[in-house]
Amino acid sequence: MYIHTGSERESTTSISSTSSISSTSSTAHPRRNNKPKGFSHTDAHGRARMVDVGAKPATSRWARAEGVVRVGRAIAAALRKTGAVAKGNVLETARLAGIQAAKQTPSLIPLCHPLALDVVDVDARVVGNEVRIAAHVACEAKTGVEMEALTAVAVAALTVYDMCKSASKAMEIGPIRLVEKGGGKSGLWSRKRP
Repeated sequence: MYIHTGSERESTTSISSTSSISSTSSTAHPRRNNKPKGFSHTDAHGRARMVDVGAKPATSRWARAEGVVRVGRAIAAALRKTGAVAKGNVLETARLAGIQAAKQTPSLIPLCHPLALDVVDVDARVVGNEVRIAAHVACEAKTGVEMEALTAVAVAALTVYDMCKSASKAMEIGPIRLVEKGGGKSGLWSRKRP
């Protein structure tokens, strides 16, 4: 297939049924692609792809995410009193589940790169009628750790629900959101608070 981008010469790209890509080109860096601007996880034809970070330098990366589980008055009171329900210590189990989830992110989110995480810190606490969850993830890598922080919060929230569901099926999870991220080409990003 021939792809012409205007300023570059034509390049030939073939894709086999095993999704390996081979390119020949008379110009350009071998890692260059011809994807449209916008979404980094799609190629020029709209197919899902893992972003090639091979040429990027490793830098310090970190991200913070947060989420809420609205558990209701009765469950919140029980958690404040003992921290536990019939299945055990809810907040500690949720915290450990979040840490484990951050380490398993590439197994859960198909296009995430496996990263050697330096730290995963998850906090879960009862505030009012909610369990508030916060995660901080950091490492030295070629790509960011936003998905690891978000995955940690999401799985910790699901764990709270799982451990408390015998007491109430009406619990609600969310929002789950990125709070801040740092490192890499785009630098610091922070969510504006109302």
